[in-house]
Amino acid sequence: MSGHNKWSTIKQKKGKNDAARAKVFTKIGRELAVAVRDGGSADPSVNSKLRDCIAKAKANNVPNDNIERIIKKASGEGNANNYEAITYEGYGPGGIAVIVETLTDNKNRTAADVRHAFDKNGGNMGAPGCVTFMFEQKGVLVVDREECDFDEDKVMEDALEAGAADFQADDDVFEIFTEPDDFSGVNDDLSGKGYTFASAEVEMVPSTYSKLSDEEQLTKMQKLLDMLEDNDDVQNVWHNWEMD
Repeated sequence: MSGHNKWSTIKQKKGKNDAARAKVFTKIGRELAVAVRDGGSADPSVNSKLRDCIAKAKANNVPNDNIERIIKKASGEGNANNYEAITYEGYGPGGIAVIVETLTDNKNRTAADVRHAFDKNGGNMGAPGCVTFMFEQKGVLVVDREECDFDEDKVMEDALEAGAADFQADDDVFEIFTEPDDFSGVNDDLSGKGYTFASAEVEMVPSTYSKLSDEEQLTKMQKLLDMLEDNDDVQNVWHNWEMD
């Protein structure tokens, strides 16, 4: 896992305008609602998927009132019943591996849109499983060094004591990795010690990263990611592009 790559992505997302941030809030709201539906409970203490979604929402600065309102609405009205989780896989320019996680109420529309994004930007959508083997599911907690009151040794000590599987320090961030089932516990433990996170979610982490040097491929890869992330049905996009 490359901290620089991860931090570039986070800064890019954090720097988006208000309209883009509102779209992120909407997507996370949908994810929260589906977590309530699929987990069968609006209580995060017994619904681990919901608990993980709440951690992601907080890291994205979704207000607590919004989170509570979404959960209450989902548990009372079942407004997420029409959404289906579908994952697409493919290759971007230069063979960059891409995983696209969606929540959709019209899978034909979503499949067409995702395929169009790949085709338009020099990539191609592949069969299920074509790139998944290149990724591993991990909990990832990212701490911005500038917003952290603790030094590297203290953060590493606290993370490992909380049950983290790995720790990495970069110039800009500390990255804390967990097993998926341990993510919520580690998040709760560190939050209780005063840590805040620039990003906190269970991710698909690539085993290796690939760089692009061709200017046209670089431009098309960024456009591919922008098109996918701008799509209302797309929840997450994971890739192994080593961004500069």
